[in-house]
Amino acid sequence: MCGIIGYSGYREASAILVESLKKLEYRGYDSAGIAVADGDIKVEKKRGYVSSLRGNLEGHTGIGHTRWATHGEPSDKNSHPFTGCTGEFAIVHNGIIENYMRLKEELTEKGHRYESDTDSEAIVHILEDEYKSSGDFKKAFLNTIKKLEGSFAIVAIHRGEDRIFGVKKESPLIAGMGDGENFLGSDIPAFLSYTNRVVIMEDGDVCELTPESLTFYDFEGKKKEKKGEYVNWTPESAEKSGYEHFMLKEIFEQPIAMESTIHSLFSADTDFPYYGRITIVACGTSYNAGMAGKYLIEKILGIPVDIYYASEYRLRPEVRERSLVVFITQSGETADTLTAAKIARKRGYKTVGITNVLGSSITHYVDNVIYTSAGPEIGVAATKTFTAQLASLYYMGLSMGEEYGILPQMKFEEFIEGFRRIPRLIEKALDYEENIKKIAHKISDEENMFYLGRGLNYPIAMEGALKMKEISYIHAEAYPAGELKHGPLALVRKGIPVVAIVTKDETYDKMISNLREVSARKAMVIAISSEREVDNYVDYRIPVPQNGSLFSPFANTVAVQLLAYHTAKLRGCAIDKPRNLAKSVTVE
Repeated sequence: MCGIIGYSGYREASAILVESLKKLEYRGYDSAGIAVADGDIKVEKKRGYVSSLRGNLEGHTGIGHTRWATHGEPSDKNSHPFTGCTGEFAIVHNGIIENYMRLKEELTEKGHRYESDTDSEAIVHILEDEYKSSGDFKKAFLNTIKKLEGSFAIVAIHRGEDRIFGVKKESPLIAGMGDGENFLGSDIPAFLSYTNRVVIMEDGDVCELTPESLTFYDFEGKKKEKKGEYVNWTPESAEKSGYEHFMLKEIFEQPIAMESTIHSLFSADTDFPYYGRITIVACGTSYNAGMAGKYLIEKILGIPVDIYYASEYRLRPEVRERSLVVFITQSGETADTLTAAKIARKRGYKTVGITNVLGSSITHYVDNVIYTSAGPEIGVAATKTFTAQLASLYYMGLSMGEEYGILPQMKFEEFIEGFRRIPRLIEKALDYEENIKKIAHKISDEENMFYLGRGLNYPIAMEGALKMKEISYIHAEAYPAGELKHGPLALVRKGIPVVAIVTKDETYDKMISNLREVSARKAMVIAISSEREVDNYVDYRIPVPQNGSLFSPFANTVAVQLLAYHTAKLRGCAIDKPRNLAKSVTVE
């Protein structure tokens, strides 16, 4: 889970590398480094944020890396790039080299000296050996990657050359096409300030990059034709635009993200085969979106929907069923989700992927793709991509309901009208930010919280608890409100915050009963509700606009996002860079 950048062109490389790494820091931020080729390899790397790099190395070709540790603790010596014994090469790596211990033993016997505790360093030592045999950078790089087992994106430079070689195998890597300069990066925002022309690399692609050209090969060195395309993101969309944190900016971008996503959904020609059963597979926030999708699709279509964490789906034995399998991954690169998609494809299931990133890895392992069109999301805690995923699942359920005659036309048109009102619903929910700030002051000193919900809004309670854990470090747990009496109520004590999502639907009366249960134990009860009557049973209420129970999760999501954000801000937490977490989990 690291960020990679490579550059060769007419500008000084080091300044571009550092600026690009700042755009990738959401992918990892325990250490950072750059290397530039200018007759010799010059390196600057250290533990800490990218901002600690000076970026004053001379040269026009270089690579950079921001790290989230998997092998070896965060330290100067474990920071990338690695230069090996001779200093002729520098490499950066994202992924896991599964056979690194055997490689390390072999290389140590040959006399190679290791400077780090990482699996990545083996790559540069193999590259040195292969170059000694062939004398050719390209041949040496191709021979090196054939010896590696695992997942990897690797970018390498050789002293005295303006060539960069990169490879993608189950870890993200994208090429950027400029004029007199070219780029390699883990994600589009890395070089979006310089170009919006990209080449989406697929697994097994090797890229040879110079200032004037991008050439692609397979692992055997055979040329591959690749087409460039334009992305409609702007450099400004990846900046804070005056907001204190990316997370807050992205919360407030949700009306626009919804407009864009809804437009793209209705413009797309996506086929949803009907099998009478759906299975949803995801991780983290995407899992919570999938859980809401389960409730919604079962409600609309009346067919069973199973949901699995991707890491658990991989362990599921093959079953005899006809099921449409839906994989949700914001980045399109989530390792467990990709593995699950490969398993489903191998078993012959029909599959759909929901992702926010054009041409990401998931798109190569599914039959159909739904793009959420939310724009770049930099904050580690997902916000606008969550509501965009929700919208995509709603659209899928409504489309299948109409296409297969399950929804009467009148009901379908009513739902579609509500669907189109989602951006305005979110705008109104954002108007209550000041109210939410005041409530955040009431809970910011707490260390434990509960979230409660029922039906469609239980997954929103799950998402609220996850957001609170991720960025404020408060231990927050979500439960279906009906489960309180089956154990959790034992932990409810005087003053503990309990956030309850109370919607005027078939769950309303039961939720009122649950509010009374926790109030009787003198908990600090906070309701997210449009109903004034709820004030009689709670300490505080976060108002939200009413737009029918089916679409209530969108406004309620905004409320739990803002509550987590303002609580974390009061606690002085690193909101965009929460400890131990990275944006895209590209290792298992």
